[in-house]
Amino acid sequence: MSMNIEQVQAFLFREARLLDDKQWDDWLACYHPAAEFWMPSWDDDGELTRDPQSEISLIYYPNRGGLEDRVFRIKTERSAASTPEPRTGHNLHNIEIVSQQGEEIQVRYNWQTLSYRYNTTDSYFGTTHVTLDLTSGQPLIKRKYIVLKNDYIHHVIDVYHL
Repeated sequence: MSMNIEQVQAFLFREARLLDDKQWDDWLACYHPAAEFWMPSWDDDGELTRDPQSEISLIYYPNRGGLEDRVFRIKTERSAASTPEPRTGHNLHNIEIVSQQGEEIQVRYNWQTLSYRYNTTDSYFGTTHVTLDLTSGQPLIKRKYIVLKNDYIHHVIDVYHL
């Protein structure tokens, strides 16, 4: 299986829409069981941390199980950080296929998310690098590496902000 840029865009737009619509189970289905989800933090020198095992990350899940746990807490209102759930609007742009080898596609895109909660609208923006795995006949996210460019934030950042 191969994908063209329009198919990649459609997949990424759908993933963002599922977050906006809070369709958590369908969103999780976009991820490979071994999917790594990582958003490093910026160090004091303005460099991104390089190792989620020994340095601080804003978010790090080594596989989909971490995402499943996070979604469980959101859905069962066991997450004070997401109660009440914010309303979000994701905007993706500059989507490009960086490389495609065999059944894996490397994709890079920029994004902005607006989030409304407690009568306040916050804006988050950054760049994401995604590895799509095509071996199952449908694209699945095998790795998501997120660079949050406005790292000075007023609230806890969560998966639905990205």
